[in-house]
Amino acid sequence: MTLPNPTPDARAVVTGASSGIGEALATELAARGHSLILVARRGEVMEELATTLRHKHGVTVEVRACDLSDRDARAELVEELADRHVSILCNNAGIATFGPVSGLDPAYERAQVELNAVAVHDLTLAVLPQMVERRSGAILNVGSAAGNMPIPNNATYAATKAFVNTFSESLRGELKGTGVNVTLLAPGPVRTETPDPADASIVDKLVPDFLWISSEHTAKVSLDALAENRMRIVPGLISKAMSVAGNYTPRAIVAPIVGTFYKKLGG
Repeated sequence: MTLPNPTPDARAVVTGASSGIGEALATELAARGHSLILVARRGEVMEELATTLRHKHGVTVEVRACDLSDRDARAELVEELADRHVSILCNNAGIATFGPVSGLDPAYERAQVELNAVAVHDLTLAVLPQMVERRSGAILNVGSAAGNMPIPNNATYAATKAFVNTFSESLRGELKGTGVNVTLLAPGPVRTETPDPADASIVDKLVPDFLWISSEHTAKVSLDALAENRMRIVPGLISKAMSVAGNYTPRAIVAPIVGTFYKKLGG
């Protein structure tokens, strides 16, 4: 199996396309000849990326500035995509919080659930019928190794990624033989540039340099895995270790260990 061939009317949709993995996925797809619809909140940043990709790769790039955590704003995009020829969907947008959930902003936690889980579900359901009808399509969902285990001090994020992980792998079973590929990306720490030591976040300080992977590498191996219709791609040593721990270590043992680490991330 391969990715759908680029055509003038087909679009690859990438959410969270203004930075990081999303920007890298958009760049890699454009390099492979796919025209795009870029989705994120920061329209001006995506317009700059769109201009670059149009000039460099000769593809059509559309921009949709949309807060996917807002149900009303998301509904307009869902309605549009249901009527477009979407050949590839990359559900990449997501946010995370750290620390005891009792002390976090409830509104932001709800927005995290909407963005990380509900939006993935909505966008997938919008484009899936057309893909099945054409017997051609590809969906890349960005989950996380964090979704394989309970993580105190990262509860909402881990729960939303558990949804994405399970939804993606369940969907594969339903779509067997339909011509629609589904791959779950579960990356470790991804770095877009080397941080200034003075401005380094606590994550940068706690995670050694050799454990980081680049967004460009992540995008390439993820799209290669999607083309091969692999169930899951787990780039990076940390994500591989977390996947093994989540699948084979008793939760009563692993939860306190990872919870202590994530407590540090919460400051």
